[in-house]
Amino acid sequence: MDFAQARKVMVDSQVRVNDVTAPNVVSAFSNIPRETFVPKGMRASAYAELEIETSDDRAMWLPRDLGKVLIGLEPEAADVSLVIGAGAGYSAALLGHMTDAVIALEDDEALVDAMAERFAEIGMDEAVAVQGELAKGLPDQGPFDVVLVAGMVEDVPQPWLDQLSEGGRLGVVVASGRGVGTARIYKRAGDTFAFREAFECCPPVLPGFETKKAFVF
Repeated sequence: MDFAQARKVMVDSQVRVNDVTAPNVVSAFSNIPRETFVPKGMRASAYAELEIETSDDRAMWLPRDLGKVLIGLEPEAADVSLVIGAGAGYSAALLGHMTDAVIALEDDEALVDAMAERFAEIGMDEAVAVQGELAKGLPDQGPFDVVLVAGMVEDVPQPWLDQLSEGGRLGVVVASGRGVGTARIYKRAGDTFAFREAFECCPPVLPGFETKKAFVF
C-alpha cells in the first residue's frame, strides 16, 4: 500500500475540507506517518475516516476533529506542549512536528515504552513519552504553552489548568450528553481560565474523568 498517497488523500479529503487549513497543522498531518501509530493489523485502514482503537481505552480521533482542536490551540514553533492520555502517540507526534517540544503522558508503562519506540522509529526527537497519573498532569515539567487532552471527559481537573503558562491554551472535549461533546479551548490570563466552545464532536472517551454524582437521600 502507498501510505504516502493515502496520507495525501486524507489531508485533502478529511482535513482541508473541514476548515483545517493552517499551514503548520496541514504540514503535520502531511508528514507524520499515521500508519506507524495504529496496530499492525489495522495499517491498511490507517487513513480511513474512522476512529481506530490502539489499546484498551485508547483510540485515534477522526483526523478532522483532531485537526480542529489543533487549530484552536494555535501551536507555535517555540511552544512546549503536553498531551494527556496520549495513547499510541499520534497526536503528540503531530504537536512535536509543530512545536519545540512535547511530552506524551500516559499512566501505563507498556504504552509509554511503545510510544518511545514509535517516536524513535520516525525520528521524532521533539517528543518524549512519560509515565504518570493523568489527573495530576506533570507539574514538575510545566508550565506548558499547549495542553491537549486526547479523549472526551466529563470533568476537567484543576491541575491541568494550573500547569498552563501565561497565555497558555488547553484543548479538551467535554461531554455534553448522549455520547456527544463540545471542544473547549481554555486560555490562561493570570489566575483566570476562560474558555470558548469551538465545535461539537464525539471523540473516544478518556476513562477516569467522570463527574462525581451527588448523593441524594
